[in-house]
Amino acid sequence: MLFKKIAIAAAVVTTLAFVGCAKKTQEAAPASAPASATAAASEATAAASEATAAASQATSSASEATTAASQATTAASDAAH
Repeated sequence: MLFKKIAIAAAVVTTLAFVGCAKKTQEAAPASAPASATAAASEATAAASEATAAASQATSSASEATTAASQATTAASDAAH
């Protein structure tokens, strides 16, 4: 479930990056539109890459937290007996 939330957050960040880049492209002069579009695509790719890295790190942290919780549950169970 946590991974699904992280994936959704990454998708939202990527979408916002594309929207922000699209606005920058529209504001640019028509003569520089191809260069601006290339720069916008590059920025969007970088933002998507950062979002993917953050999602991966969050997934790793969640996995570690799950392992720690499992170990704590086992220890508590052993202590109760």
